[in-house]
Amino acid sequence: MPSVMRGVLRPSLYRFRLGGFEITTILDGVSQRDGPHPMFGSDQPAAVVQDHAAANRLPRTRFEHSFTPTLVNTGTQLVLFDTGNGAARRSTGVGNLRALLADAGHAPGDIDRVVLTHCHPDHIGGLLEDGAPSFPNADYVIGQVEFDAWRRGENLPESRKANRELFMEVALPLADRSVFAADGQEVAPGIHAVAAFGHSPGHMAYHLESEGQRLLLWGDTANHYAVSLQRPEWHVGVDDDKEAAVATRKRILDMVATERLWVIGHHMPFPAVGSVEQSHDGYRWLPVTYQLNL
Repeated sequence: MPSVMRGVLRPSLYRFRLGGFEITTILDGVSQRDGPHPMFGSDQPAAVVQDHAAANRLPRTRFEHSFTPTLVNTGTQLVLFDTGNGAARRSTGVGNLRALLADAGHAPGDIDRVVLTHCHPDHIGGLLEDGAPSFPNADYVIGQVEFDAWRRGENLPESRKANRELFMEVALPLADRSVFAADGQEVAPGIHAVAAFGHSPGHMAYHLESEGQRLLLWGDTANHYAVSLQRPEWHVGVDDDKEAAVATRKRILDMVATERLWVIGHHMPFPAVGSVEQSHDGYRWLPVTYQLNL
C-alpha cells in the first residue's frame, strides 16, 4: 500500500559527559543553501571548490549549514554557549534553541551564564524574545575585543551593517550584566577563553577541562567539515578578516589535532562533536561515535 513520505527526520539534542561536566549540543536549525562556493573557497574558482566537494561525496552546488549552540552543566552552573538565530529567523526553520531547552530538561530561567563566541546574528539572535532577555536570570560573557569592535562600529565590512544594528539592539543593552573576557581568562570553573580572531574582530573559542578530560568549543573557527579542515588556507566569504581567519584556523586545527582535544563546532554536522586528525594535505573531521558515552 502506498504511504505518505514524511520527509527528513534528524535528532536535535545530544548529551554526553566530559569528566564532571554534562554537555548538551542543541540543533538550533539547518539551512540548505547554494554552495559550498562561494561561501567557502571564495578566493578559488568555483569548479575547484565543486570538485573538492564531489571528492568528499558531497553535492557540487548545494550544502547544509547547521547551527548548534551548546549547554554545559558544570555541576554548579548552567552555561549556554551562543543563543542561535532567534525569533527573527524562526520562519526559515532555524531559531529552535529556546523550544528545545524544554526537551533537554531545562527552562530559560535555569541558565546562569550565556557565553558568546562572537556577535554574528546566528549567535546573538536568540538573546531577546518578545523584546525581553530570553534567559532572564543569566549574566553574559563577551570577548572584550569583540564587544568594543561592534560597539564602535568602525572598519566593519559593508555586509555587516545590519549585523551591527542587531548588536546595538540585542547585545549592547546587556552590557551592565556582562563580563568582558580576554585571552586565557577563566569565565566559569574549568572554562577558559582562547583568542581566535578573524572570523569576527574578537572571536573567541573556549577550552573546557574537567577531571583531566578536555574539549575545545571553537565557535566559527572552521565552518565546513570538508572544506575548512582539508583546505584551511582557502578564504571563507563570511570571515570578516580573511587572512587573520586563515592563520587562526591553521593554529587551532594544529592545536586540537596535536593535543587530541575533543571539539564542538557551531557549524559542524550535528551533533557537532568530534575530533581532528592531520592528513597528507590538511586535516580530517572525525565525528564522535560512542567514545564519550562510556
